[in-house]
Amino acid sequence: MEHQYHQATDGLLNLFTKANHDLSTVHHRLEKEFLQVYPDNANPMKLVSRIKKLQDDIATLKGQCHELLAAKQDLIDQAQRILVENWNLVQRMQPSMGIFSTGEDDAAFTNFKQVIEEWTAQVRSKTGNETNDADSGDINKLLFSAIVQSN
Repeated sequence: MEHQYHQATDGLLNLFTKANHDLSTVHHRLEKEFLQVYPDNANPMKLVSRIKKLQDDIATLKGQCHELLAAKQDLIDQAQRILVENWNLVQRMQPSMGIFSTGEDDAAFTNFKQVIEEWTAQVRSKTGNETNDADSGDINKLLFSAIVQSN
């Protein structure tokens, strides 16, 4: 079945078809000229394409880094909770078994707490929340605010 167009529409369609053909011709001529003038890795058209791809990759990597940071914080939180609970259990069980703390175990636990405090201070410095009050103790909230602020 043949479509019938209005005469003005036919002229507009022909104009767009010619413009598309002209733009394609210019594109191919520029591409050919760039290939002759520039070495392969300095071709401006290819550089623009690479820049766009890198920008897309950076956005993807940024999202993956945020996911990794959140997973790291979850792991730290779980490890801290489990280790503190286990340490408390061991401390309560030792006297009943006739074992008394020598101080070495306390040094390791103190080092562990120091590492956690340093990580928390680092996250706080990134979020601009330098306070040490009880409400700011939720490191996940701080981390979330850091992620949201950076977007």
